[in-house]
Amino acid sequence: MSSFKPAVLAGICLAAAGPAGIAAAADFPNRSLRMVVPFAPGGASDVVARVIQPAYVARLGQQMVIDNRSGAAGNIGVEVTVRANADGYTLLLGNSGTMAINPVYFTKFPYRPLKDLAPITQLVDVAGAVVVHPSIPAKSIKELVAHLKANPGKLNYGAAAPSGPNTLDTLMFMSMTGTTATQIAYKGGAGPAAIGLMANEVQFSFSQVASTIGFTKAGRMRMVAVIAPERSKALPDVPTLRESGYDMVVGAWQGLFAPAGTPAPVINALYKASLDAMRNSNVVNRLDELGVTIVTSRNTAEFAAFVKSETARYGKVISDWKIQTE
Repeated sequence: MSSFKPAVLAGICLAAAGPAGIAAAADFPNRSLRMVVPFAPGGASDVVARVIQPAYVARLGQQMVIDNRSGAAGNIGVEVTVRANADGYTLLLGNSGTMAINPVYFTKFPYRPLKDLAPITQLVDVAGAVVVHPSIPAKSIKELVAHLKANPGKLNYGAAAPSGPNTLDTLMFMSMTGTTATQIAYKGGAGPAAIGLMANEVQFSFSQVASTIGFTKAGRMRMVAVIAPERSKALPDVPTLRESGYDMVVGAWQGLFAPAGTPAPVINALYKASLDAMRNSNVVNRLDELGVTIVTSRNTAEFAAFVKSETARYGKVISDWKIQTE
């Protein structure tokens, strides 16, 4: 991971609501925007970005380029955004991993999400999924647990990042069930991990419905459980972990961020554009098909408070498991 000094950002003018900020908002946007996705194509973040992109284009009247910047558990893409001009033209599709987990997982962390980035709004909550390779005999989560117990440490599981929510979910689940398996880490996010599963490099993964539903329907992997309060409308026959007897409900949220110091009127314009984009019927229908729930914040302050609370929640898990790294 490359390093930089977040303190440099302190020099950015924060008088966003002044005349300069108002003037910037009046002319915003007058050119194309960039949405940085800190993971490789094919994962849940990339899928969501490509679904919502046309709605932002229609709302803002300018093109929006999706810029996949994977690596370092998503930190590279975040750093790209932090270092960008604070003018609203570079945005980050951050998630629970990059914004709430990484800051406490990495002891030497190069940025501070709530100081170096301006939270705009949560956009979605992505239901988790437990998927297995078709060669695994398990047709349910209980059968997977039995298979793991019969083969302790012999199966591999895919991890999109050592600190990712899917990895933490797997660790929590194995602790809950008294099972063991070997982690195989993939660079770039859920997309490469899904490819590894289909190649039988790993035999099961905790992933997201959005990044595995297509492969599941094609028969290239089998989904044995959904990790959400309710079953996915897209796959109504797949039970949740909770109704299968395992009291575990987690989700991987995603939200929009801009570099700190972006003028408040521009942030407000992006917030309003986001609300409008997430109400777009094409976005609503497509995300529903992918098992993704639209969740927008009532205001930017609420989203900032949510990120702070999520950081504390995941921080406890990381502390309990003692899995911090440099």
